[in-house]
Amino acid sequence: MGKSPGHEKWPEHEVREEYIGETVEVEINGELVAESNDVVRVDEDDMPPRYYFPRGDVSLGKLERSNTTTECPFKGTAHYFNIRAGGRIFKDAVWTYEDPYDEHGNLKDRLAFYDSKIRAIKIRAA
Repeated sequence: MGKSPGHEKWPEHEVREEYIGETVEVEINGELVAESNDVVRVDEDDMPPRYYFPRGDVSLGKLERSNTTTECPFKGTAHYFNIRAGGRIFKDAVWTYEDPYDEHGNLKDRLAFYDSKIRAIKIRAA
């Protein structure tokens, strides 16, 4: 996509990516919706850690693309999904960067979950 305007404008702002070795799960009301040991953890200044899953490790049939998008000056345009799980629909609780800025190409097409909306992300030892 090109260089991140955020990193150019605010070079002191950190967005750190790390592949983690543990298995990470997303469970909503007792229903497992994602499980992977190929997860990228993103630690960004002033934000909670976020976990990005490969699409193949997420129950895609539970997702419905919404019309919501947001712009991150560091990562790019986020596209959102609603997720149906545990008998409920969680609006805009999942997002992806389909064409991230060059600095965050590792996030391309991965899915992240708003743990504050679903409160269900668990990390377990490998």
